[in-house]
Amino acid sequence: MIEFKKKVLGILMIYLVVDDSKMARKMTIKSLKSIISQEFEVYEAVNGKEAVELYQTHTPDLCFMDLTMPVMNGFEATQSICDFDEDANIVVVSADIQEHAVEKAKEAGAIGFIKKPVDPETLKSMLDGLDLLS
Repeated sequence: MIEFKKKVLGILMIYLVVDDSKMARKMTIKSLKSIISQEFEVYEAVNGKEAVELYQTHTPDLCFMDLTMPVMNGFEATQSICDFDEDANIVVVSADIQEHAVEKAKEAGAIGFIKKPVDPETLKSMLDGLDLLS
């Protein structure tokens, strides 16, 4: 697993947090900081188009993606990222938890779904369940 190799080699984990709400991005990053002990890098995007560009530049280990954003929504951005990198780890973070939205996100390539607002316990449980934490 890439994450394990990075930890062994001492390479920083890279995360991408995508949301048009600055507050939502900050809450996700705060939750990450509270459950991950080692240092990591975080990139932030305010829309899906920016997310795709940042993903292609930095290839993060994990991406947290909102669904409802201007310019390019989270469904489109997830699909574009997964087209670029079939091994992308994208977790949707959204207030829209309707079954249709969850299924559409998974069809686009998302591996998980967290309801806003993000809290550390839910985030840790999700990442443990996806085997993304050691």
